[in-house]
Amino acid sequence: MVAVSTLVVSPSGPLDGVVRIGGAKNSALKLMAASVLAGAGHVHTLRNVPDIDDVNTMSDLLRSIGCRVEWPDPTGALVLTRPDRVAADLSEPPAAGLVGAIRASTALLGPLLAREGEVRLPAPGGDDFGRGARPISMHTDALERLGAELRLESGGPGGGTVVVGRVPGGRLRGADVRLPYPSVGATENVLMAAVLAEGRTTITNAAQEPEIADLAAMLNRMGAHVLGAGSRRIEVTGVPMLRSVEHEVVPDRIEAATYLASVAAVGGEVQLAGADHRHLGVIIERLGDTGTRVAPALGGVWVQAPPGRRGRTDLQTLPYPGLATDQLPMLVAALVTAEGTSYATENVQPGRFAYVPELHRMGGDIAEHGHHLAIRGVERLRGGTTVRATDIRAGAALVIAGLQADEPTRVEGAGHLERGYADLVDQLVGVGARVRVEEPAPPG
Repeated sequence: MVAVSTLVVSPSGPLDGVVRIGGAKNSALKLMAASVLAGAGHVHTLRNVPDIDDVNTMSDLLRSIGCRVEWPDPTGALVLTRPDRVAADLSEPPAAGLVGAIRASTALLGPLLAREGEVRLPAPGGDDFGRGARPISMHTDALERLGAELRLESGGPGGGTVVVGRVPGGRLRGADVRLPYPSVGATENVLMAAVLAEGRTTITNAAQEPEIADLAAMLNRMGAHVLGAGSRRIEVTGVPMLRSVEHEVVPDRIEAATYLASVAAVGGEVQLAGADHRHLGVIIERLGDTGTRVAPALGGVWVQAPPGRRGRTDLQTLPYPGLATDQLPMLVAALVTAEGTSYATENVQPGRFAYVPELHRMGGDIAEHGHHLAIRGVERLRGGTTVRATDIRAGAALVIAGLQADEPTRVEGAGHLERGYADLVDQLVGVGARVRVEEPAPPG
């Protein structure tokens, strides 16, 4: 995969053809973390893993603590082998730098506590949505319910904080855990910790995302006893040991939403091969308001929209099965040229609007009021300017905006896209979009 820093997006007409939806980033990373839970020497094979930067970073992180990760062909299977013992201290190089690169490194808290009985983990990195640090207290509070002792220490990499944990007696204990909010990450961490805990654990107010059910499916194939994943109440009966498994990652519903929004923005007819319509309920409904038709098709999802301006709709992000926070930026970008005024509310990550000033630069008429947006549709966006992506989904939103502009738009910071999309540019070009990678200027 060639490194990308700037994209040039030109006005594009209706899209037509087929795009292939890969495995879900937000599932693959957690499944990789779960491989730590197995016994020494056990080998896991993960299929449909996306070839993206975050997967490569997680691979390097697992290697840095002693695991063997092999991916001879990114179109094939990712093979993970667990050593006799993994390093539970991730606060020193090279692990520390890798932890700082992705938020999903938090998913190692539960597995390392459950399997090794200890952990040292620097504050994780990942996307900055423009509102500072994203706390992990919900994770640590829940793990303490299972008997872990956790504290925060200063003096981590770059003067940051390190989460230090240990398990007195060496094994976690089952408990009733009620999450104050259906956090995906906290649900995953407790679930992975509980599968090796002594006794039964119940997780109430659990997240219901498809990625949770995918993780539970893999854990059950490894020999865990998990019931209710995908509902608000999950029951886990701990087992002493887990084994090797082969597992296929669920399709990426955020990637699918990106192409759905692209077609809604400029019209056309596209088949999303491999997408699962069951994971896209709310976005299908909201796009229906705009005149975009979406339906299940053999082996995927079909989407069709007429060219020209589309109708308005209202959006609000909520825990699944509500609209995902990662889907909102792309939908907002599709609505900036809709007729009338659309309203969007961000309930999951308030303040996640760093892309809005960039849409203003392109002539978008968006008023921000706290965690609400009023999107007054304009006839056409202005190109001939440079905008900057600050995170993965902001980058995707700006690409969709560029397709609707009257002149080419430069999208800087496009390297963020490589963390979440395996081949966004090639797939868009394949269905008729005019997007290209800007070649770097020669030195000197």
